[in-house]
Amino acid sequence: MSHTIQSILHSATVLLVGVAFLWGAGRHAQGARPVDEASRADAHVAGESSAQMKRTVAGHKLRYLLQTPTGEKPKDGWPLLLFLHGYGECGEDIENVKKHGPPKLIGNFDSLAGCVIVSPQCPRDSWWRVDALKALVEEVVEDRGDIDRRRLYVTGLSMGGYGIWSFISHYPDYFAAAIPICGGGDPFHLPANRPPVKTGIENEFDPAGLKRAKDLPVWTFHGTKDDSVPIVETEMLVKILQDAGSKQVKFTAYDGAGHVQAWEKAYENPEVWKWLFSQRSAPSRRKHSPNH
Repeated sequence: MSHTIQSILHSATVLLVGVAFLWGAGRHAQGARPVDEASRADAHVAGESSAQMKRTVAGHKLRYLLQTPTGEKPKDGWPLLLFLHGYGECGEDIENVKKHGPPKLIGNFDSLAGCVIVSPQCPRDSWWRVDALKALVEEVVEDRGDIDRRRLYVTGLSMGGYGIWSFISHYPDYFAAAIPICGGGDPFHLPANRPPVKTGIENEFDPAGLKRAKDLPVWTFHGTKDDSVPIVETEMLVKILQDAGSKQVKFTAYDGAGHVQAWEKAYENPEVWKWLFSQRSAPSRRKHSPNH
């Protein structure tokens, strides 16, 4: 009986030593993997993540949601879509940027699922800053190294629409196409954007600069019954482009639609995404320099 017990104990000891060896070997193999190799392997994993800009630009060090595609990268790289949310989604909870628009609808359209979507979050008591947005896109493009620079796009709603009109009035050649929805130019046209109702807002819109965006494909949307941002705000901007000779601006006015309905209707229309992702920047377009 004693001999049998000794045999059992010996076998158990051998088994435990073997398991410990295999566990240790696995740990060693994992630890031996170079850190830079690990980061490279995880750098472009498809899915969803959040990050923050590496530096502060124009007073903003934006946090952003990054949604990335699956599958094989196109020959010239992935398209990139910058999405700018409205005033209600400002703050510190990055999940709020998924309430509306592309981050919410990414599973509904193949074209959205097939591009890199960058959705920054504007801080409270502030407004979109043109140079901060440009710096963010540049940071993502340079860090990833797999973006097609001829296919940079932007869309946004309400305050995000304002951000787009201001951006293209300073950098008319940066994006391949733009879809601003129920936005405007100068935010101070609306009493609701002035102190003491709201603080931290700055007007960066340049009417003269917008004229230089006459060759940029723009499709803009607004509801005729918008009580938050009157449709005249978009009408004035479309007129500036048309007076400058633009043949590239499209304007859809949704009869009877309010503020929220405008972007719901636009973003649920497959033709909108088909139009957007068919646009390409001309090879000669300058990506890094302002036009004034």
